[in-house]
Amino acid sequence: IITTEETESIELMLFSTTTGLGREYALAFGQRGASVVVNDLGGNAKGEGKNSAAADKVVEEIKAKGGKAVANYDSVEDGEKLIQSALDAFGRIGEILRDRSFSRLSELDWDLIQRVHLKGSFNVTRAAWNHMKEQKFGRIIMTASAAGLYGNFGQANYSAAKLGLLGLSNTLAIEGRKLNIHCNTIAPIANSRLTQNIMPADILENLKPEYVSPLVLWLCHEQCEETGALFEVGAGWIGKLRWERSPGHVLLRKNHPMSPEAVRDQWDNICDFKDASHPATVNESLMSMLSMLNKEPAGDGLVANPTSSLGHNPAQAVGYKFPDHTFSYTEMQCILYALGVGMSTKDPDHLRFLYEGHENFACLPTYGVIISQAAVMDSGLTNIPGLEINPTQVRLTPKSLRVKGLVAYVIKPDVLSLVSTYQGQRLVCSNQWSVFVVGAGGFGGKKILNNVVGADRLMGLLGFSPVWTQAALYRLSGDRNPLHIDPSFSAMGGFKDPILHGLCSFGFASRHILKQYANNDPARFCAIKVRFVKPVLPGQSLQTEMWKEGNRVHFQCKVKETGSLTLSGGYVDLYEDQTSDPKALQPAADLQSRLVFAEIGRRIQASGAGLVEQVKGVFGWEITQDGKTVAQWTIDLKNGAGALHEGPYSGKADVSIAVSDADFMALVQGKVNPQQAFMAGKLKIKGNIMLGQKLDIILKDVAKL
Repeated sequence: IITTEETESIELMLFSTTTGLGREYALAFGQRGASVVVNDLGGNAKGEGKNSAAADKVVEEIKAKGGKAVANYDSVEDGEKLIQSALDAFGRIGEILRDRSFSRLSELDWDLIQRVHLKGSFNVTRAAWNHMKEQKFGRIIMTASAAGLYGNFGQANYSAAKLGLLGLSNTLAIEGRKLNIHCNTIAPIANSRLTQNIMPADILENLKPEYVSPLVLWLCHEQCEETGALFEVGAGWIGKLRWERSPGHVLLRKNHPMSPEAVRDQWDNICDFKDASHPATVNESLMSMLSMLNKEPAGDGLVANPTSSLGHNPAQAVGYKFPDHTFSYTEMQCILYALGVGMSTKDPDHLRFLYEGHENFACLPTYGVIISQAAVMDSGLTNIPGLEINPTQVRLTPKSLRVKGLVAYVIKPDVLSLVSTYQGQRLVCSNQWSVFVVGAGGFGGKKILNNVVGADRLMGLLGFSPVWTQAALYRLSGDRNPLHIDPSFSAMGGFKDPILHGLCSFGFASRHILKQYANNDPARFCAIKVRFVKPVLPGQSLQTEMWKEGNRVHFQCKVKETGSLTLSGGYVDLYEDQTSDPKALQPAADLQSRLVFAEIGRRIQASGAGLVEQVKGVFGWEITQDGKTVAQWTIDLKNGAGALHEGPYSGKADVSIAVSDADFMALVQGKVNPQQAFMAGKLKIKGNIMLGQKLDIILKDVAKL
């Protein structure tokens, strides 16, 4: 939203309310080069009346300082009209009070506040959402209030609406994360027409609106990755808020039902915030709550046998946090993993996972288990308190990055760990790891992970024969357990020969499903769950049986020679296939490269047959955005007087080039060396690569281009 030196792009900011904070935001963004829509009904503090003067005045202030602004006088309940004003003026996008004590609060007082604050925010945001979605960029700031966070006498209606905005903002942050739409909430305190009559003048002097606007500007900046957050701000101070939860107390006992008396007796423990946690998602909240089920309560508790015969004490293990772990990888690690799970250059479909220069190069989605496994194993699986773990008796089941790990609960004879992987603030993937400790058992608790599905509707069948070196190859991706390569070590675990990694056969099965039901498109891969049953020996053949129901593919794997199950109860959830969506195939209208090709066309027309004599080649271009082709061009310098046309070449082009819109601009401006871009996989070329060097003839004079 803010003008940046790199792009020099002017974006749009939409503001409602033209005194106090709204006015200050509008002026601040206008000064920074944003195009501003100033919205105000011009009513009083109770929302009564209507006057265009308030909005007009702020617009004139912005224009007087050289900014761009238009006024809008619609109610925020008419969100579509506000957004349409923005689109009409600029082509794209980027409060009242009715205080009453609760006994005197009328339905009208309630409804008006909800309509303006909560529904009004919903209407405006809904009207803007699809525009932000199409341009893959959006910044939304919801304005809550301390009254919504803490409550305030006489403001039940206002408090409810303002806290509702926080819930709305948090959900929009989740839904918008993949779309580069960020949504945050602020609870400001500042001098405005709503506060000027209820606070002393000396206090109001320290609560100037300009002490709030810098936070709003930063949260709207394209470089700010913060989303789903809540901030209090005022008087030059900014603080971030989060939910806090006490560890609580488990009241469920094996031989006694829960009772109000038990709640009363444990009230101090329930309300004790020592060692409090800070769940940030619904999943974190649920799983941390479940983790308490295996904590041993006083007396006769849920844990039937808190200390097993092998010396395990799960009560000590639950809640253990693995140290934060940093993981980095390159395309070479992705290729090595693909080879480890059986990809081969013999299959043309595999090349996109094995060659970094492939136009659709991608990493297998199950590589996410390698990242999280590093957090579980490298950060000290054997250091979990209360558990005696022998590496020869461990089975791992998968249920840069900053990787956080937590032991959630212990069930006979498994240890479940939750691992979340982040790139910056963005959640990349989540893993649940069930660590099966052979011979442990006796932990007690409910075994809630079983979800075995019968194999009665087989619709797909694929198989592979692991070579003897498969385990040795797979371990190079990170699992260096000697159990999979050292015969003497595997003998200590009771195995005649080193066994194949369970995650290796897991990888084979998942890529079978990816090919059978998703056309090898990793973007369609959503989630996978599986249970390991029995190890596979190198040289045995593994058969994957699968069937599809809706967007879920159920599968199991068998050892072909013995018929025994090795993977069971598995499923893969797939996203809908977006390639059939006509909207997804429409070219983007705001490509920077479009202007460059227009100039190339003019140069060809001006040069005539001279360029054809020098080059003698046809060049096909694919311009991409977010990995999808959004434009195609043909530069014909082989036939007639030369030509440029939009679309693919009717015959076979001598050179085919694929590059993103942004990388194309960097190349033609000389900011990136073509050879380096090619080696990095950003510039993908097929055909007569040497002929491609002659493109310099028409790409010279960068400044004019």
